[in-house]
Amino acid sequence: MRAYEPDPPRAEGGEYLDGLLARVARGDQAAFEAIYDDLAGPVYGLIHRVVRDPAQSEEVSQEVLLEVWRTAARFDAAKGSAATWVMTIAHRRAVDRVRAAAAAAAREQRNVEVPIAHDEVADTVEASLDAERVRRCLDGLTEAQRESITLAYYGGYSYRQVSGRLNVALSTIKTRIRDGLIRMRDCLGVS
Repeated sequence: MRAYEPDPPRAEGGEYLDGLLARVARGDQAAFEAIYDDLAGPVYGLIHRVVRDPAQSEEVSQEVLLEVWRTAARFDAAKGSAATWVMTIAHRRAVDRVRAAAAAAAREQRNVEVPIAHDEVADTVEASLDAERVRRCLDGLTEAQRESITLAYYGGYSYRQVSGRLNVALSTIKTRIRDGLIRMRDCLGVS
């Protein structure tokens, strides 16, 4: 790549930028720097008028100028000036960003969950009734079943630990608990 050679004065306006853009299409970084220096401000200004957010405007401006670097070969001077081409890209990107933000806000609004008011009194009463049903069903078990289930499910002991605490064979504890749970299921009407 050759060193940057100054272009003719900018009085020629569009032709100057057209020439720079043609050089950018060939990978001339110095020409891109000159395009950047000339158009970064106007690109940002246009985008900021559409997007309104300074940080997003800067981000979109960078995306636009990167796109100019990557797609400079697509520029056709017969269809318009380089500045018009770049500003068209900037406007499209800005509008795309606004539309994307609006769509995201709409999606978020649709997905907002409406909090359901819980009736704490009803929840407490229901839990109390459930506990009473369980106590009633536990009372319907044999003493050995009730003691084994209470240690295992309320005491947090493993079947082996229940066996050790009650000094009863593990297989007997398993049978007591299984039979007791079957009777509890039937009593509670659980399928």
